[in-house]
Amino acid sequence: MRETTRSKTQITTTNTSVMLAGFSGLERVLVGLFAFISVASASALTFALGAQETQCYYILIEKPKTSISYYFAVQSGGAFDIDYTIKNPRGEVIDSGEKKRQGEFVILADITGEYEVCFANGMSTFAEKVIDFEITFAENDHTDFRANLPDQPNAKPLQHVGNMLSTVEKIDEQLDNLQRTLQYYKTRNNRNHATVKSTESRIYYFSIFEVLLMVGMAFLQITVVQLFFRGARKQLV
Repeated sequence: MRETTRSKTQITTTNTSVMLAGFSGLERVLVGLFAFISVASASALTFALGAQETQCYYILIEKPKTSISYYFAVQSGGAFDIDYTIKNPRGEVIDSGEKKRQGEFVILADITGEYEVCFANGMSTFAEKVIDFEITFAENDHTDFRANLPDQPNAKPLQHVGNMLSTVEKIDEQLDNLQRTLQYYKTRNNRNHATVKSTESRIYYFSIFEVLLMVGMAFLQITVVQLFFRGARKQLV
């Protein structure tokens, strides 16, 4: 059995500070609106997990009430399944699963510290798995960010700022949905490709077995016919 492999990847949540000096009123608001998207941070990676191996990744949360969303999908290897475990900084298991092909969940980090996400390929004896893994975390409280929005020079609020903010949020949500859809089709494509290769391999070996069986049957028939005629000649003599 191989030793457990632990890959430590720290993702630290930080406050977003928007530098708005040198912009006009409308430009500063636009910059602030698009900076709103950057409040959510993400980390995506693809890694290979050997047989009987476990890899762990760590998320460093510095603020409580932070939403952690994660997505994973087994792209290739074996039966496309994996075991996973998520632990909080106290070592308590907050989510786990066995023989999962993919998953997408959201967890609320109540306490600060290092959260551990581990993937295990213990059920496989020789198959290596390739896994897509993405973590996104965002602070639920955006008051710090909103406090950085600039005041207007004429002390009057700009019109349609609320509509612009809503539009930016919808664009961000649609882009996120598009990304999830692309990931889904990528996973389906990889699995279908693996199924086609497996079927092709089975057809190849079945064809070889069929040819060998036909050759064996032909050889057996020839042998039986030869024995039959030899026995008939002995009876005549």
